[in-house]
Amino acid sequence: MARVLIVDDEQSIRRTLREILEFEKYEVDEAGDGLECLVKLKRAQYDVVVMDIKMPKMDGMDALERIQLLAPDTPVVMISGHANIDTAVDAVKKGAFDFISKPPDLNRMLITLRNAMDKSSLISETKVLRKKVSKSKTQEIIGESPSIAKVKEDIEKVAPTDARVLVIGPNGSGKELVARWIHQKSHRAQNPIIEVNCAAIPSELIESELFGHEKGSFTGAHKNRVGKFEQANGGSIFLDEIGDMSLKAQAKVLRALQESKITRVGGDKEIKVDVRVLAATNKDLRAEIAAGRFREDLYHRLAVIIIDVPPLNNRRGDIPGLVQHFITIICQEYGIAVKKASKEAITALQNVNWTGNIRELRNVVERLIILSGEEITDKDVFSYVVPSSSTKNSKFKEIFEQFNSVDELQKFIKEEYSNYKSN
Repeated sequence: MARVLIVDDEQSIRRTLREILEFEKYEVDEAGDGLECLVKLKRAQYDVVVMDIKMPKMDGMDALERIQLLAPDTPVVMISGHANIDTAVDAVKKGAFDFISKPPDLNRMLITLRNAMDKSSLISETKVLRKKVSKSKTQEIIGESPSIAKVKEDIEKVAPTDARVLVIGPNGSGKELVARWIHQKSHRAQNPIIEVNCAAIPSELIESELFGHEKGSFTGAHKNRVGKFEQANGGSIFLDEIGDMSLKAQAKVLRALQESKITRVGGDKEIKVDVRVLAATNKDLRAEIAAGRFREDLYHRLAVIIIDVPPLNNRRGDIPGLVQHFITIICQEYGIAVKKASKEAITALQNVNWTGNIRELRNVVERLIILSGEEITDKDVFSYVVPSSSTKNSKFKEIFEQFNSVDELQKFIKEEYSNYKSN
């Protein structure tokens, strides 16, 4: 049942509107002035507010401005016995859904309320859909190994806070995914997460990219540009490969973290921003500090929480689940039936040296799906993953084919070939 809050200092008006709306199956609540209206909005949620303009303590126009901050998605229908065009226009400019003169026409009132309800429902549905779309874009973190379980546990603990997080780990290990899940599980999830690859942007352009620039501030600056920090206002900014950022840009990022303010390149106006900073690097920032390439004060600002994402070689037990996950989503992308991978193929993949980590594994699975038959076999792995020109890998293939049992092969590899790849 839809809930309506009637705000009017005249009890007779409130009673009349209540009787009409309750007859139409609305749930009705009342407030005698703007202040009481705000109190009720803090305590409960309403689908529509019907509010008079002329009231004691706080009039309708002042209350309307505060409602836009307190409950911006709640439609407000203004009513007044002192109506004129200027008042109506002013009310709509300040965010009112509609304006109705007293005494209100019953049919128009009911139509306006229905339209307001439709708007309220559309806003709610849009939020739900955006959240679903956002979740669908954020892939799962696959794996149950102790190291990845620790990463998931850290995400659950840190995500609800506004603490800055530094995600460390080798290339392709999933640092970006960790940052996305931190944002997704935070109270900022309805706002954007803006990603910046610090290694991909030339050092002379990184400041403009992060903080924006004013027209004419440098050659090619033909118009004002909003930087990534402003775009992320209210949400999160993910600074990937922050270890590659120039010292000059680091100084500006440090100031933004300290003061929650930024200044565009070529500008002198300070712009306040509310941004959660998530950063990632594959470098040893302590070593970079010692070498004078990274600011120690910025490191301490960023590393409030450190999440260490393990390389794939350290979580080989997660490979079967990862392979099945990638097979499913890649086959869906290609619009083909989901292929199966034999146990022998999985075992072979578990014994590959994954220098490119999760990213490399996904690429390999995609290659196997394209080039294999109905089932991905160990022979496919040796044909399309293990280079045939490698004497060492050819020998491994020969040994592999001697075994009929996966368990036998795993035992043999563990006992005799634990250091096979490193030799």
